[in-house]
Amino acid sequence: MKRLLLIDDEEKLRNLLARVIGVQGEGFQVDQAGTLKAARQKLTRAQFDVVLCDVRLPDGSGVEFVGEIKQLQPFSETILLTAFGNIPDGVQAIKNGAFDYITKGDDNNRIIPLINRAYEKVLLAKRIQQLEQRVGQRYSFDNIIGGSKQILEAIGLGKKVAQTETTVLLLGETGTGKEVFAQAIHHAGNRSRQPFVAVNCSAFSRELLESELFGHREGAFTGASKDKKGLLSEADGGTVFLDEIGEMAHDLQAKLLRVLETGEFLMVGDTVPTRVDIRVIAATNRNLMEEIEQGHFRSDLYYRLSIFTITLPALRERVSDIKPLAEYFAEVFALKMNKRRSVLSEDYVASLKTHPWKGNIRELKNVIERSTILSDGNTLVTDTLPYEFTHPISHSQDNLLSSFSMAGTEKLHIQKVLNHTKGNKAEAARLLEIGIATLYRKMEEYKLK
Repeated sequence: MKRLLLIDDEEKLRNLLARVIGVQGEGFQVDQAGTLKAARQKLTRAQFDVVLCDVRLPDGSGVEFVGEIKQLQPFSETILLTAFGNIPDGVQAIKNGAFDYITKGDDNNRIIPLINRAYEKVLLAKRIQQLEQRVGQRYSFDNIIGGSKQILEAIGLGKKVAQTETTVLLLGETGTGKEVFAQAIHHAGNRSRQPFVAVNCSAFSRELLESELFGHREGAFTGASKDKKGLLSEADGGTVFLDEIGEMAHDLQAKLLRVLETGEFLMVGDTVPTRVDIRVIAATNRNLMEEIEQGHFRSDLYYRLSIFTITLPALRERVSDIKPLAEYFAEVFALKMNKRRSVLSEDYVASLKTHPWKGNIRELKNVIERSTILSDGNTLVTDTLPYEFTHPISHSQDNLLSSFSMAGTEKLHIQKVLNHTKGNKAEAARLLEIGIATLYRKMEEYKLK
């Protein structure tokens, strides 16, 4: 229910306005108070969306009371009423947080539309808060799935560093969830209400990455028809997540180092430095110490980025987390596909746990999506898994995959093609450009299934 508090020391005027608002105010419940003291009591006991307050009251000024209302009820909007309007009071009222300031009598026709607009602003502010809460919950550490020792240790480190402004370096294989972790650090910190900007350094050429990160001035290069704000400027006040930092060109590493040291950089084609206040979280699946030895990565940048390092475990190192992760993805895809919530069979889970997961969580997500599509019922079974799950490559002593012989190479190639065709031998023979009988002979020779 929409609630309005009417504060005025003139009882007849209060009753008149209450009747008008009750009839024309589209569902407002109106409470009344004749003094600021009485108003404070009501504001501490109940939530009001709009406050209609006289400027001159027996125990104080409505103009000054606006700030107190905002402290007691941050989402409420206050409209001030005065019998003697003057500009200084109006200006001060707006500065103190009033929604508007109107004169009694002259502006009677404005009251109802003004109340409705104030209420719309209240609704918008509440929706924004709900959205921010949902975003914060989505990216919180509590939503990182897993109870294994490895992931809990990483979460513990992330929670500690989130409360600081320290630069963080996230290490781990591709698909281990480094961006999700970076977002959790951002949303748990003091910059959570500011932008989070993610940049994949491997997705751009050297020139394009420089322009995307730092921005450029009109005419800086062919095609630069106007000034462009860089992503570092877009993230001002917030956090920049630099994924695949090991792919960044050497000269751009120097520009990034300057940002970390001074908070300044030069836009492409500019001569005046641009200042930003950003927190940097970087990530890589490379061994940066090896990259430094090979001359591909600057050691000074590495030591600035690696002040606080968190290594995210590979999925095969946290086998106990595979089932809860799979169940989560199964629920997500069932909802997306308008299916009943999926149950994972015991054989299905066992197959997931023995897979090497070179693509980590990202690969698991794709496998569950595929299984959900193929599943006719609400139980995910092994038949819905990719071919390599049910037909793993043999690792017996006579396995030739690790050798450099022609036979070993041929065996590996045939197995890859069979995996690609999901066991369809006729299609595999066509792709290999050999007869079906030859394929069967090769499969028997190499003990392929």
